[in-house]
Amino acid sequence: MGVADRAEGNPERIVTEFCAAFDRHQAEALRPFFTDDIVYHNIPMDPAIGVDATIAFIEGFFGMCDRLAIEIVHMAVVGDVVLTERVDTFIVGTTVADLPVMGAFEMRDGKICAWRDYFDLAQITTMLSGDI
Repeated sequence: MGVADRAEGNPERIVTEFCAAFDRHQAEALRPFFTDDIVYHNIPMDPAIGVDATIAFIEGFFGMCDRLAIEIVHMAVVGDVVLTERVDTFIVGTTVADLPVMGAFEMRDGKICAWRDYFDLAQITTMLSGDI
């Protein structure tokens, strides 16, 4: 996604391209999508506040799996808010684990300034412990 696309402020396109970028498995590649003061909150956990903390958190997720792919099942956009129903797929060796997720993205000036994901913490804990 180019700078012009973000400047246009198309929230649906930005979130779609952001989710697709997870296939690269490079947290730093996601940095341009965020405002400096982003708040990333996986609701069952403490939030990551600021772009550096958010990138570090994502790097932690990437470190736990060989690949993380995001499939958007449904999307709703109202103004600068994008709601996603997703399946986040974690691949560890030959194990493939799908995690249903509801996500809320708030946009400001063509970037994500707030991101909240809602999911079953017990499910991901079991998945990442190797008991998938």
